[in-house]
Amino acid sequence: MQTWIKINRSTEVAQTSAEQIRLWSGPAILSFGFRPFFFLGALWAALAMVLWISMLAGSITLPTRFDAVSWHAHEFLFGYLSAIIAGFLLTAVPNWTGRLPIVGWRLGGLATLWIAGRFAIAISDFIPALLVALVDLAFSVALGLLIAREIVAGKNWRNLIVLAMLTVFTLANLLFHIDAGQGAYAAQGTGLRLGLASALMMISVIGGRIVPSFTRNWLVKTGSNSLPVPPMQHFDKVVLLITFAGLALWVIWPDWFIAGLMLLLLAMAQTIRLVRWKGLKTLSEPLVWVLHIGYALVPLGGISVGLNILFPEALELAAAQHIWMAGATGLMTLAVMTRATLGHTGRALHAGSATLAIYLALIASVIVRLAAGVFPEIAMKLYSLSALLWIGAFGGFVIAYGGLLLRQKSGMSS
Repeated sequence: MQTWIKINRSTEVAQTSAEQIRLWSGPAILSFGFRPFFFLGALWAALAMVLWISMLAGSITLPTRFDAVSWHAHEFLFGYLSAIIAGFLLTAVPNWTGRLPIVGWRLGGLATLWIAGRFAIAISDFIPALLVALVDLAFSVALGLLIAREIVAGKNWRNLIVLAMLTVFTLANLLFHIDAGQGAYAAQGTGLRLGLASALMMISVIGGRIVPSFTRNWLVKTGSNSLPVPPMQHFDKVVLLITFAGLALWVIWPDWFIAGLMLLLLAMAQTIRLVRWKGLKTLSEPLVWVLHIGYALVPLGGISVGLNILFPEALELAAAQHIWMAGATGLMTLAVMTRATLGHTGRALHAGSATLAIYLALIASVIVRLAAGVFPEIAMKLYSLSALLWIGAFGGFVIAYGGLLLRQKSGMSS
């Protein structure tokens, strides 16, 4: 009887959530959390890169207090990425907690806070520094409070770790503002390293759940008998501890050789973890193998940044960090955005030619950006090519998936 009651309540909540989404009569983009934030985030990723290349070429100058490189780094890490995190959490948390999703004008208000942050940073020369920081941080703080309320109300204690990582991410943004406000080069400051480290921990924790799970679902569907190791075994927890320790040392002492060695250990542990998920058996479905490639950029970035610490002349630091920043975070978020949009709009979980092109463009962008750090004599040409590929990836997402995000067909994912 008790089991029946639990199942019945779960079904009732799911039906109520679907009804709430269907009953929303306003703009379709406000009918579910992934819609506004995936659309706006991808649009901003492409537009901000256009602005960045124009700034490098001297065509435009934004009235921002941030130096050009710091603006570029901030608007990807704390601009684009915060939107995608919001879209993911606002869609996943109702499934985690069994509570109703945030829809309608409350969702619109949250999206407006995010947009206000982008404007505040862009015109920060005209606004007091404290006000700029408050406007920009308001979005992450509001999102964190909302997620905290849902987790506590739903007694979903196992996902408090996600809230903790979001809190650290918000603190990192504050530190970035402090660095920039003091005239420091914030693009290589503690705030950026802490923000990137918290993003990598999110990939390690959340990706460590979804990559083997989605892989298993697909392999079972294809009749394969070789399945990935279930998520979050004892070994996975050891890998997370090693990852946390390595990233923490890098954040605090980025030039210490011990930090470099720990990042190499992180890379080895994460590689073993990834191999256990049977990614080589998914090569016929881009929607699955892209998750494995995105996750593989976590250990690859660990190798690159670790070697940069131990042998600074071997590879440019910015190029090494881009494997994590544009590679791991960029490709993993793009993989989640495409899959979630297809699943929540009732489409088949299969990557068509447009989706494959989007993935390949972003992978190529990361490779070309890495090459720019190896061949400084042609770096500017490679920067431009990498940027064009990046714009193609995220602009392509807006074109290919914008219609799905803006149309009024949605439901709870299975």
